[in-house]
Amino acid sequence: MVDAEVRVIDRGGLYCDMNYMMEANTIGSHEEPNPDTEYEEIPVWNLVIDHPEATILWDTGSHHDAADGYWPEGLVQAFYPHDASEHRLDDDLEAAGYSISDIDAVFQSHLHLDHAGGLEFFAGTDTPVYVHEEELKFAYYSAKTEEGSSAYVLEDFDHDLNWQVLHRDREEHFTDLEFVRFPGHTPGLTGSVIHLGDDGTVVFTGDQAYMAENYENGTPLGGPLTWGKTEWAESMNRIHDIERRHDAEVVLGHDPEQFEEIQPGWGL
Repeated sequence: MVDAEVRVIDRGGLYCDMNYMMEANTIGSHEEPNPDTEYEEIPVWNLVIDHPEATILWDTGSHHDAADGYWPEGLVQAFYPHDASEHRLDDDLEAAGYSISDIDAVFQSHLHLDHAGGLEFFAGTDTPVYVHEEELKFAYYSAKTEEGSSAYVLEDFDHDLNWQVLHRDREEHFTDLEFVRFPGHTPGLTGSVIHLGDDGTVVFTGDQAYMAENYENGTPLGGPLTWGKTEWAESMNRIHDIERRHDAEVVLGHDPEQFEEIQPGWGL
């Protein structure tokens, strides 16, 4: 168990059709062939992990110019980043008591546009940026070709960064903080498992599970946001196994209700 503090950093929100969050969330019927979709806000957040060995930034959120020409218009319409301009990474860190220079390491669960938009603040520095090999490959493949996923913005991650590439499915680079690959949403999505002294074990799933419906009921993510359904199901089983073995708290990627509950952070 490690004596660490984990702070939750509010990075704004996105408006989107809930069919992206939960497969077949809105389905037509004979009597109602064109039902109204649920169009709601989901939270975007990062963590700062004050670990005895490093101050680690967990994900970097959406780019602050996302709605002002930085994201392609189709992505702006699909995942409307209505308040991104109010949530520059450096400003949000400052509000939490940190500066960019205080960050000793960055961990990227994956490189989608609402998770990697602040990497530019670490361009040209020696700050290590941890990301899985499969994620880095898929992000470039997607951004440079017509294949893969459209949820990557090349300008988010195509910087002079001190990449520290993860190659295995489970790696521990800081005591009692494990980086665990959970492929499904993307091939290289990687969550984190931290074993805290007072608060026990916490599993940060990243976007492997967006909401409680995904995790508790096994409802897959919306089709365009699942790279591999078989891999997604296997990863979900792996997370449930970690939860059982460690009596762990499981933190989801974009659940509005849970986001309110985790605001106090851990170890504080």
